[in-house]
Amino acid sequence: MGRRLGLWCTLWTLLVALGLILGLWQWERAGAKRDYLARLEAAPELEAPAAAPPEGARLTLHGEYLADQTLFLDNRTLDGRLGVAALTPLRTGDGRLWLVQRGFLATGPTRDTPSVATPEEGVTVQGRWQAAGSSGPLYGPNQEGRRLQRIDLEAWHELGDFAHPGWLHLEVGGGALAPWWQPSVMPPSRHLGYAVQWWGLALAALAVMLIGGRRLALDRDENRRLVPSKECPTCHSKS
Repeated sequence: MGRRLGLWCTLWTLLVALGLILGLWQWERAGAKRDYLARLEAAPELEAPAAAPPEGARLTLHGEYLADQTLFLDNRTLDGRLGVAALTPLRTGDGRLWLVQRGFLATGPTRDTPSVATPEEGVTVQGRWQAAGSSGPLYGPNQEGRRLQRIDLEAWHELGDFAHPGWLHLEVGGGALAPWWQPSVMPPSRHLGYAVQWWGLALAALAVMLIGGRRLALDRDENRRLVPSKECPTCHSKS
């Protein structure tokens, strides 16, 4: 019985610790998300900056699209529709190259190569800047025909270097399609809700551990009272 009590407490202690840790993790994520949204809100408005723009900066670019270099970010959804996002390089008047994510293009389930109309004259575009960063693992090649599984500037390596490692999510300007990208998918309040849930589960696990442990302890004591001692095997029978 003592061994059972020890195993019981060990198991539920681990579950309580897990709930506390996961709740703290979600709490920290909520704080990080608030900081990220605050940085986006305070991000500057820049025009074709020479230095790398900060995350979320609102950029204005003047240039011409390289229409024949358009690729498509695969497996996007908008309002229940399946499609792609058009990715077109833009060359500004100073010769620098920028990648513009122009928006959503509905394709349905077909795997045919998408096509999109692109302005041939000079355009002015405005949108949010997203710096290139680490991405999740790829299961297979990134590029299939003119489709990409994730945005990677290496797909346009033949054009030379881009002005900065990142891309513009187009909001206003020539060649704009339906916007689908959001800078923050999950609000901080959602993370806080998850934190409260994990801590609630930890509290429930603690209650189960204490109630079950008390029951096991009582059973252990009852067994000790009923089982004769090894030193005096006849004591119990005599009593």
